[in-house]
Amino acid sequence: MTDTVGEEDRDPDIELFVKAGSDGEAIGNCPFSQRLFMILWLKGVVFNVTTVDLKRKPADLHNLAPGTNPPFLTFKEEVLTDVNKIEEYLEQMLAPPKYPKLAPKNRDSNTAGIDIFAKFSAYVKNTRPDKNRALEQALNKALMKLDEYLMSPVPEEVQKGRHHEEPSTRKYLDGDELTLADCNLLPKLHVLKVVAKKYRNYEIPSDLKGVWRYLGNAYERDEFINTCPADEEIELAYRDVAKRLGK
Repeated sequence: MTDTVGEEDRDPDIELFVKAGSDGEAIGNCPFSQRLFMILWLKGVVFNVTTVDLKRKPADLHNLAPGTNPPFLTFKEEVLTDVNKIEEYLEQMLAPPKYPKLAPKNRDSNTAGIDIFAKFSAYVKNTRPDKNRALEQALNKALMKLDEYLMSPVPEEVQKGRHHEEPSTRKYLDGDELTLADCNLLPKLHVLKVVAKKYRNYEIPSDLKGVWRYLGNAYERDEFINTCPADEEIELAYRDVAKRLGK
């Protein structure tokens, strides 16, 4: 029997290597791993995922990507290790008409929330009580800026008749579909939500309706929840990073 699937119709051989969790098998805490996992899922391509236990990294992986920790990816036997370059490469190689384009239409969607993770990191790593309030306020300010972006209509909404003064109702950063911008921001936003609650008893302010709408919509998507590490894995990863506030 001849093979009826033409070479051009086949998905390329892709394997994504992501950080393993504490049991050496489940998905570990790594926003960059989740970012690439989401992109491949959204592209609708067939691919394999291998979790890599950093404590017992197999010899063949050492040979595959020497000195590199996950995430990395093999695409038709080519090894790619830089997350930003992998994203560009996948967008270029897995292109329409067979695969969806994932780049946002609006350039501002790429930079929305860009400083949130740095503000969050400074907040959870701080040990000095006298600095805590200022760092929390800086984090709130960054989240408010994101909220402002999510609540402001994008050009497509305005074209459809939504006034500039009316709040946006879109689901994600760039519209009602997930884009590369969401694959970058959502994993970090989720880590922030889990870790800040656990180690600082901090919650994203309830009046940031755009941010909560955004997270709520993400939690309804398989591409997000099925690529997400368990909350316990995220908490565990930050156990030694999130410093206790001194007395």
